[in-house]
Amino acid sequence: MRIRPVSSLQGEIHLPPDKSISHRYAILGAMATGTTRISNFSNSQDCQSTLDCLRKLGIRIRQSANEVEIESRGWREFQRPLESLDAGNSGTTMRLVSALLAASPFVSTIQGDESLNRRPMRRIIKPLTQMGARIEANNREYPPLRITGSQLQGIHYGLPVPSAQVKSCVLLAGMMAQGETTLVEEIPSRDHTERALPFFKVVLEREDHQLMVSGPASLKAAKMQIPGDFSAAVYFIMAALLIPDAEICLRRVGVNPSRTGLLTLLEQAGAAVEKTHFAEFNDEPVCNLRVRFRPEPLQRFPTEISGHWIPNLIDEIPVLAVLGTRLEQGLTIREAGELRKKESDRIHSVVVNLRNLGVRVEEFPDGFHIPPGQAIQGGKVQTFADHRIAMAFAIAGLIAKQPVELDNPSCVSVSFPDFFQRLQSIGSYTTQSG
Repeated sequence: MRIRPVSSLQGEIHLPPDKSISHRYAILGAMATGTTRISNFSNSQDCQSTLDCLRKLGIRIRQSANEVEIESRGWREFQRPLESLDAGNSGTTMRLVSALLAASPFVSTIQGDESLNRRPMRRIIKPLTQMGARIEANNREYPPLRITGSQLQGIHYGLPVPSAQVKSCVLLAGMMAQGETTLVEEIPSRDHTERALPFFKVVLEREDHQLMVSGPASLKAAKMQIPGDFSAAVYFIMAALLIPDAEICLRRVGVNPSRTGLLTLLEQAGAAVEKTHFAEFNDEPVCNLRVRFRPEPLQRFPTEISGHWIPNLIDEIPVLAVLGTRLEQGLTIREAGELRKKESDRIHSVVVNLRNLGVRVEEFPDGFHIPPGQAIQGGKVQTFADHRIAMAFAIAGLIAKQPVELDNPSCVSVSFPDFFQRLQSIGSYTTQSG
């Protein structure tokens, strides 16, 4: 796929449903008794992996367009899968479904594709083992995971590193365990699981940095609606901030504060972002975003992003690096070592591709530094089969001096199958190559 530079972007984008929320609603629906109905469910490959795993546990799932019905007799009735569960490329599927397997009275195996099987799972193995499950893994931390489930016991657990996936894994396991599970989260991460629990009749208590659930809980089916994915919106927001004649409207975007740290930073730097048509879907705030080009953010955006900002905008750092090439003071990312454990080593992937496109960049163990006063020249991009790298560097192609060529554009289907069609609809130009 070859992305060509443009001088203008204009139009309206209907975003794909939020992937993170879709995973969670599907899993909670499988744990609940009755029929859970979810509207605007993600059509990404990752969320399909979650549904496929739930089917293998005996859950009846019906899909039509973006609507999903999940019929279950509750988490106590999960059936032993007849074959290994396949999480595909989805770390969320692997980490959250493992909680269900840990609480089920059978032996099962869950694995992923080649990329996912290289991602460490020690952070879920440790708490689930403390709760009573037995988990075997390659080199004690890599999938496939062979999980011998049991009656779990509640624990008090402090998250060593902020992680919404690990947090959700522990909370899900805690709902199926005996007694109280307390999770300590010093730095907040995305909170979609916590917001969803009351709709499935689960009591979640909060106290300072602690989250508490009691089990065994009896979840009840719910009717849920999913907003547009903010992590998908960011690519178009960045395009509007980088192209002088740009104005883009994004419809029904989820603006949960635990996800929108980057938007906050952009607004503080003077970005022209208009919010209208506010609504709420199952305690998830939603609005329309209209974004126009304005030079101020390129002059006033922070020179360094680190600390508490990182968990909130972790998915957006690859495309933030593209913005960094245009910032008058450059950009430094630190304390983002988690990026090395994503679908690719995203610190390395960003650095390699910026250099491929003629940008000077310094790599750190936990981030990178992009000096000011640079331009993207164009060239070939290695996506590393990572959807966020592919989409980020597609945006780079819009502002490059020469076309940018992506080696594996199809990897965007993991989260945003229609990404290139949406990009083309607002005035960009892409062509197939090869």
